[in-house]
Amino acid sequence: METKAEYNNSKTMTSDYFIGLPQWKHPEWNRSLLQNPEQGDLEQYAASFNSVEGNTTFYGLPGVASVRRWGDETPPGFRFCFKFPQSISHQGALRHVSDELSLFLDRLQPLASKLGMLCLQLPSRFGPEHLPELVHFLGELPAGLRYAVEVRHLAFFQRGEEERRFNDVLERFGVNRISFDTRALFANPQSDPITREALQQKPRLPLRVLATGDAPMLRFISPLDLQQGQRWLRPWVGQVLRWIEEGRTPFIFMHTPSNGEAPELARWFAQELQQRQPKLAPGFYDWTERTPVRRQPGLF
Repeated sequence: METKAEYNNSKTMTSDYFIGLPQWKHPEWNRSLLQNPEQGDLEQYAASFNSVEGNTTFYGLPGVASVRRWGDETPPGFRFCFKFPQSISHQGALRHVSDELSLFLDRLQPLASKLGMLCLQLPSRFGPEHLPELVHFLGELPAGLRYAVEVRHLAFFQRGEEERRFNDVLERFGVNRISFDTRALFANPQSDPITREALQQKPRLPLRVLATGDAPMLRFISPLDLQQGQRWLRPWVGQVLRWIEEGRTPFIFMHTPSNGEAPELARWFAQELQQRQPKLAPGFYDWTERTPVRRQPGLF
Protein backbone atom coordinates (compact mmCIF):
# COMPACT_ATOMS: atom_id res chain seq x y z
CA MET A 1 0.00 0.00 0.00
CA GLU A 2 1.17 3.51 -0.69
CA THR A 3 0.89 4.49 2.95
CA LYS A 4 3.51 2.04 4.24
CA ALA A 5 6.58 4.28 4.01
CA GLU A 6 4.76 7.21 5.59
CA TYR A 7 4.34 5.36 8.89
CA ASN A 8 7.86 4.09 9.39
CA ASN A 9 8.71 6.43 12.29
CA SER A 10 5.51 6.05 14.29
CA LYS A 11 6.73 3.28 16.62
CA THR A 12 8.98 5.62 18.61
CA MET A 13 7.88 5.54 22.24
CA THR A 14 8.53 8.25 24.81
CA SER A 15 7.33 6.57 28.00
CA ASP A 16 7.66 3.21 29.76
CA TYR A 17 3.88 2.84 29.61
CA PHE A 18 0.84 4.65 28.28
CA ILE A 19 -2.30 5.22 30.28
CA GLY A 20 -5.59 6.91 29.51
CA LEU A 21 -9.34 6.79 29.20
CA PRO A 22 -11.83 5.77 26.50
CA GLN A 23 -12.53 9.43 25.63
CA TRP A 24 -11.04 12.86 26.29
CA LYS A 25 -14.15 14.72 27.44
CA HIS A 26 -17.02 13.99 29.80
CA PRO A 27 -19.44 16.33 31.59
CA GLU A 28 -18.42 15.03 35.01
CA TRP A 29 -14.76 15.82 34.37
CA ASN A 30 -15.38 19.58 34.33
CA ARG A 31 -14.99 19.54 38.12
CA SER A 32 -11.62 17.82 38.05
CA LEU A 33 -9.73 16.98 34.87
CA LEU A 34 -11.13 19.75 32.65
CA GLN A 35 -11.14 22.88 34.79
CA ASN A 36 -9.88 25.53 32.39
CA PRO A 37 -12.58 27.03 30.16
CA GLU A 38 -9.89 28.82 28.14
CA GLN A 39 -8.34 25.54 26.93
CA GLY A 40 -9.75 22.83 24.71
CA ASP A 41 -10.80 19.54 26.27
CA LEU A 42 -8.21 17.46 24.44
CA GLU A 43 -5.41 19.86 25.35
CA GLN A 44 -6.35 19.65 29.03
CA TYR A 45 -6.78 15.88 28.89
CA ALA A 46 -3.32 15.49 27.31
CA ALA A 47 -1.82 17.49 30.19
CA SER A 48 -2.72 14.57 32.51
CA PHE A 49 -2.71 11.42 30.36
CA ASN A 50 -0.40 10.37 27.56
CA SER A 51 -2.85 8.24 25.60
CA VAL A 52 -6.54 7.89 24.72
CA GLU A 53 -8.79 5.32 23.07
CA GLY A 54 -10.21 6.73 19.86
CA ASN A 55 -13.59 5.03 19.74
CA THR A 56 -15.12 7.64 17.43
CA THR A 57 -13.35 6.19 14.40
CA PHE A 58 -15.30 2.96 14.89
CA TYR A 59 -18.43 4.81 13.79
CA GLY A 60 -16.96 6.90 10.97
CA LEU A 61 -13.95 8.77 9.68
CA PRO A 62 -13.10 12.06 11.40
CA GLY A 63 -12.85 15.19 9.31
CA VAL A 64 -9.50 16.31 7.92
CA ALA A 65 -9.58 19.49 10.00
CA SER A 66 -10.35 17.52 13.17
CA VAL A 67 -7.37 15.20 12.66
CA ARG A 68 -5.00 18.11 12.19
CA ARG A 69 -6.44 19.89 15.23
CA TRP A 70 -5.93 16.80 17.39
CA GLY A 71 -2.29 16.81 16.42
CA ASP A 72 -1.93 20.49 17.27
CA GLU A 73 -3.60 20.08 20.68
CA THR A 74 -1.39 17.24 21.94
CA PRO A 75 2.31 17.12 22.91
CA PRO A 76 4.84 15.03 20.95
CA GLY A 77 4.76 12.16 23.45
CA PHE A 78 1.00 11.69 23.29
CA ARG A 79 -0.39 8.54 21.63
CA PHE A 80 -3.81 7.93 20.08
CA CYS A 81 -5.20 4.37 19.91
CA PHE A 82 -7.90 4.52 17.28
CA LYS A 83 -10.32 1.72 16.41
CA PHE A 84 -10.66 0.44 12.88
CA PRO A 85 -14.05 1.49 11.47
CA GLN A 86 -16.92 -0.96 11.84
CA SER A 87 -17.26 -0.87 8.05
CA ILE A 88 -14.03 -2.91 8.07
CA SER A 89 -14.47 -5.09 11.16
CA HIS A 90 -18.22 -5.68 11.28
CA GLN A 91 -20.00 -4.88 8.01
CA GLY A 92 -17.04 -5.90 5.86
CA ALA A 93 -15.90 -8.79 8.09
CA LEU A 94 -12.32 -8.03 6.88
CA ARG A 95 -13.21 -9.06 3.30
CA HIS A 96 -12.82 -6.74 0.30
CA VAL A 97 -12.06 -3.73 2.54
CA SER A 98 -8.93 -2.41 0.82
CA ASP A 99 -10.58 0.87 -0.14
CA GLU A 100 -11.96 1.46 3.36
CA LEU A 101 -8.58 0.62 4.88
CA SER A 102 -6.74 3.05 2.60
CA LEU A 103 -9.20 5.84 3.42
CA PHE A 104 -8.80 5.20 7.14
CA LEU A 105 -5.00 5.18 7.05
CA ASP A 106 -4.81 8.20 4.76
CA ARG A 107 -7.10 10.19 7.03
CA LEU A 108 -4.92 9.47 10.08
CA GLN A 109 -1.63 10.13 8.29
CA PRO A 110 -1.18 13.66 9.79
CA LEU A 111 -1.08 11.93 13.20
CA ALA A 112 1.46 9.29 12.11
CA SER A 113 3.99 10.17 14.82
CA LYS A 114 1.28 10.05 17.50
CA LEU A 115 -0.38 6.73 16.68
CA GLY A 116 0.26 4.36 19.55
CA MET A 117 -1.93 1.53 18.33
CA LEU A 118 -4.66 0.79 15.81
CA CYS A 119 -7.22 -1.53 17.38
CA LEU A 120 -9.38 -4.09 15.63
CA GLN A 121 -12.48 -5.05 17.63
CA LEU A 122 -14.10 -8.13 16.08
CA PRO A 123 -17.74 -9.11 16.68
CA SER A 124 -18.83 -12.23 18.54
CA ARG A 125 -19.78 -13.90 15.24
CA PHE A 126 -16.14 -13.75 14.09
CA GLY A 127 -15.06 -17.28 14.97
CA PRO A 128 -12.19 -19.66 14.19
CA GLU A 129 -13.52 -20.32 10.67
CA HIS A 130 -12.73 -16.69 9.84
CA LEU A 131 -9.04 -16.82 10.83
CA PRO A 132 -7.94 -16.92 7.15
CA GLU A 133 -9.60 -13.51 6.67
CA LEU A 134 -7.73 -12.19 9.69
CA VAL A 135 -4.42 -13.51 8.35
CA HIS A 136 -5.03 -11.84 5.00
CA PHE A 137 -6.07 -8.56 6.62
CA LEU A 138 -3.05 -8.40 8.95
CA GLY A 139 -0.79 -9.13 6.00
CA GLU A 140 -2.18 -6.08 4.18
CA LEU A 141 -1.50 -3.65 7.01
CA PRO A 142 1.40 -1.21 6.60
CA ALA A 143 4.59 -1.77 8.54
CA GLY A 144 5.72 0.78 11.09
CA LEU A 145 2.56 0.79 13.21
CA ARG A 146 1.41 -1.18 16.22
CA TYR A 147 -1.82 -3.14 16.04
CA ALA A 148 -4.09 -4.86 18.56
CA VAL A 149 -7.03 -7.24 18.21
CA GLU A 150 -9.97 -7.83 20.55
CA VAL A 151 -12.16 -10.89 20.01
CA ARG A 152 -15.54 -11.81 21.48
CA HIS A 153 -16.12 -15.36 20.16
CA LEU A 154 -16.06 -17.89 23.01
CA ALA A 155 -13.91 -20.37 21.07
CA PHE A 156 -10.95 -17.99 21.43
CA PHE A 157 -11.20 -18.31 25.24
CA GLN A 158 -11.38 -22.08 25.72
CA ARG A 159 -7.65 -22.86 25.68
CA GLY A 160 -8.19 -25.28 22.83
CA GLU A 161 -6.81 -25.59 19.33
CA GLU A 162 -8.84 -22.62 18.07
CA GLU A 163 -7.41 -20.28 20.68
CA ARG A 164 -3.89 -21.56 20.08
CA ARG A 165 -4.23 -20.91 16.34
CA PHE A 166 -5.54 -17.42 17.00
CA ASN A 167 -2.66 -16.56 19.35
CA ASP A 168 -0.17 -18.01 16.87
CA VAL A 169 -1.51 -15.70 14.15
CA LEU A 170 -1.09 -12.67 16.39
CA GLU A 171 2.43 -13.67 17.42
CA ARG A 172 3.41 -14.28 13.80
CA PHE A 173 2.46 -10.71 12.89
CA GLY A 174 3.59 -9.16 16.18
CA VAL A 175 0.02 -8.01 16.87
CA ASN A 176 -1.14 -7.49 20.44
CA ARG A 177 -4.08 -9.40 21.92
CA ILE A 178 -6.23 -7.01 23.97
CA SER A 179 -7.07 -8.03 27.53
CA PHE A 180 -10.55 -6.70 28.35
CA ASP A 181 -11.07 -7.25 32.08
CA THR A 182 -14.75 -7.00 33.04
CA ARG A 183 -14.58 -9.27 36.10
CA ALA A 184 -14.97 -6.51 38.68
CA LEU A 185 -18.12 -5.20 36.98
CA PHE A 186 -19.85 -8.58 36.87
CA ALA A 187 -18.69 -9.52 40.37
CA ASN A 188 -20.55 -6.48 41.74
CA PRO A 189 -23.78 -6.30 39.71
CA GLN A 190 -25.53 -3.28 41.20
CA SER A 191 -29.10 -2.37 40.28
CA ASP A 192 -28.63 1.30 39.39
CA PRO A 193 -29.52 2.23 35.77
CA ILE A 194 -25.95 3.12 34.77
CA THR A 195 -24.57 -0.21 35.96
CA ARG A 196 -27.45 -2.18 34.45
CA GLU A 197 -26.74 -0.64 31.07
CA ALA A 198 -23.02 -1.45 31.36
CA LEU A 199 -23.84 -5.06 32.31
CA GLN A 200 -25.90 -5.39 29.14
CA GLN A 201 -23.31 -3.80 26.85
CA LYS A 202 -19.99 -5.18 28.11
CA PRO A 203 -18.85 -8.70 27.22
CA ARG A 204 -18.61 -11.30 29.96
CA LEU A 205 -15.73 -13.42 28.75
CA PRO A 206 -12.79 -15.17 30.42
CA LEU A 207 -9.73 -13.01 30.92
CA ARG A 208 -6.61 -13.69 28.90
CA VAL A 209 -3.33 -12.22 30.14
CA LEU A 210 -0.60 -12.64 27.54
CA ALA A 211 1.64 -10.58 25.32
CA THR A 212 1.57 -11.58 21.67
CA GLY A 213 3.29 -8.33 20.63
CA ASP A 214 5.53 -5.66 22.10
CA ALA A 215 2.71 -3.41 23.36
CA PRO A 216 0.19 -5.40 25.41
CA MET A 217 -3.10 -3.57 26.00
CA LEU A 218 -5.34 -3.71 29.05
CA ARG A 219 -8.90 -2.37 29.00
CA PHE A 220 -10.29 -2.52 32.54
CA ILE A 221 -13.83 -1.68 33.62
CA SER A 222 -14.60 -1.02 37.27
CA PRO A 223 -17.95 -0.91 39.03
CA LEU A 224 -19.10 2.47 40.34
CA ASP A 225 -17.57 1.55 43.70
CA LEU A 226 -13.94 2.28 42.87
CA GLN A 227 -12.66 0.48 45.97
CA GLN A 228 -14.18 -2.72 44.61
CA GLY A 229 -12.56 -1.99 41.26
CA GLN A 230 -9.18 -1.38 42.85
CA ARG A 231 -9.31 -4.80 44.51
CA TRP A 232 -9.53 -6.46 41.09
CA LEU A 233 -7.12 -4.01 39.49
CA ARG A 234 -4.31 -4.28 42.04
CA PRO A 235 -2.80 -7.53 40.61
CA TRP A 236 -2.46 -5.75 37.26
CA VAL A 237 0.16 -3.44 38.79
CA GLY A 238 2.62 -6.31 39.03
CA GLN A 239 1.73 -7.64 35.57
CA VAL A 240 2.25 -4.27 33.91
CA LEU A 241 5.60 -3.89 35.65
CA ARG A 242 6.64 -7.36 34.47
CA TRP A 243 5.79 -6.42 30.90
CA ILE A 244 7.89 -3.27 31.22
CA GLU A 245 10.80 -5.29 32.62
CA GLU A 246 10.52 -7.57 29.55
CA GLY A 247 11.06 -4.52 27.33
CA ARG A 248 7.41 -4.16 26.30
CA THR A 249 5.37 -0.94 26.34
CA PRO A 250 1.95 -1.54 27.90
CA PHE A 251 -1.13 0.52 27.10
CA ILE A 252 -3.70 0.77 29.92
CA PHE A 253 -7.20 2.21 29.58
CA MET A 254 -9.62 2.63 32.47
CA HIS A 255 -13.41 2.43 32.18
CA THR A 256 -16.27 2.75 34.64
CA PRO A 257 -19.98 2.23 33.87
CA SER A 258 -20.46 5.90 32.91
CA ASN A 259 -16.72 6.76 32.67
CA GLY A 260 -17.37 9.70 34.99
CA GLU A 261 -15.08 8.14 37.60
CA ALA A 262 -12.50 6.79 35.15
CA PRO A 263 -9.90 9.58 35.70
CA GLU A 264 -9.71 8.80 39.42
CA LEU A 265 -9.25 5.09 38.72
CA ALA A 266 -6.46 5.75 36.21
CA ARG A 267 -4.84 8.19 38.62
CA TRP A 268 -4.83 5.56 41.36
CA PHE A 269 -3.31 2.92 39.07
CA ALA A 270 -0.58 5.23 37.79
CA GLN A 271 0.35 6.18 41.35
CA GLU A 272 0.57 2.48 42.28
CA LEU A 273 2.93 1.87 39.36
CA GLN A 274 5.15 4.80 40.31
CA GLN A 275 5.27 3.76 43.97
CA ARG A 276 6.38 0.26 43.02
CA GLN A 277 8.87 1.51 40.42
CA PRO A 278 9.76 5.20 40.92
CA LYS A 279 12.19 5.21 37.98
CA LEU A 280 9.44 4.70 35.43
CA ALA A 281 8.99 7.38 32.82
CA PRO A 282 5.45 8.36 33.79
CA GLY A 283 2.43 8.30 31.55
CA PHE A 284 0.32 10.35 33.92
CA TYR A 285 0.52 13.91 35.27
CA ASP A 286 -1.69 14.61 38.28
CA TRP A 287 -4.30 17.27 37.53
CA THR A 288 -4.97 17.67 41.28
CA GLU A 289 -1.55 19.29 41.64
CA ARG A 290 -2.37 22.01 39.12
CA THR A 291 -3.79 25.32 40.27
CA PRO A 292 -7.51 25.37 39.43
CA VAL A 293 -8.62 28.13 37.11
CA ARG A 294 -11.34 30.30 38.63
CA ARG A 295 -14.29 30.71 36.33
CA GLN A 296 -15.29 34.34 35.94
CA PRO A 297 -18.76 35.09 37.33
CA GLY A 298 -21.36 36.40 34.92
CA LEU A 299 -22.55 40.01 35.00
CA PHE A 300 -26.09 39.01 35.92
